[in-house]
Amino acid sequence: MLRASITLSIYPTSDDQPSSSSNKASAEPYEVEQDPRWRACDEFQFPHLNPPSRPYYKSIQHALDNSLAKGLADISVAPSQGKFFWHFGRLFDHMDGKLQPRRKSSHSRDRPRIAEINIRYAGLNDRIELLVGAAADLLPQLVDDVKQGRRPQFDFSFIDADKDNALHCFNWCKAASRKRGVVYIDNVIRKGLLADKEMAKTDGRVKGVRTAIEGIGKDDSVDAVVLQTVDVKNYDGFLMAIIK
Repeated sequence: MLRASITLSIYPTSDDQPSSSSNKASAEPYEVEQDPRWRACDEFQFPHLNPPSRPYYKSIQHALDNSLAKGLADISVAPSQGKFFWHFGRLFDHMDGKLQPRRKSSHSRDRPRIAEINIRYAGLNDRIELLVGAAADLLPQLVDDVKQGRRPQFDFSFIDADKDNALHCFNWCKAASRKRGVVYIDNVIRKGLLADKEMAKTDGRVKGVRTAIEGIGKDDSVDAVVLQTVDVKNYDGFLMAIIK
């Protein structure tokens, strides 16, 4: 049973500018890297381990189909990664934080409405609180709410998209987390560009994840690891940190 789940759909500040002063490369998508072996393995294993009889199967499929039909980009996590998060939540018996910073897009104002439709379809509108705003406004307020006892501490925080400010988001989430809580940063490998020092000079996202890893590595209050992943969608990876 989910005790409380907060989904933050965070957009740029009022001037509608990207969150980093880096050049335009930071706003451009990377070419997807795929391998037929990755796809073949996912297409074999996932239907066996996630048949239609599983809880929320229809709701998850509806969320994917409805989001694409409404014109949102196909940027969801791979199915197996999504189920990994589901199991992770069951370990806690609830999830208190899911952070999704988003860049501005032509559909940015539609995202909350589409999310609400998908949440209602799944019957989870009494458990999920959808907050919309700039990270600079929302995260400090959430941390204050936790410290003042107005919200429970976070067990799991998922940081996505705004890689330029990944370390700042990480620190805010850490401040709201309980001991042994987890903060997760997605898409840190970026097809191996994480190791490219030259790319970090011109791409704010690569620079942002490198800065986050360097900063988290110096933080004695957490213990973190980066894992590389391949799946039906891309070659990438994530950072997962446990609050000591």
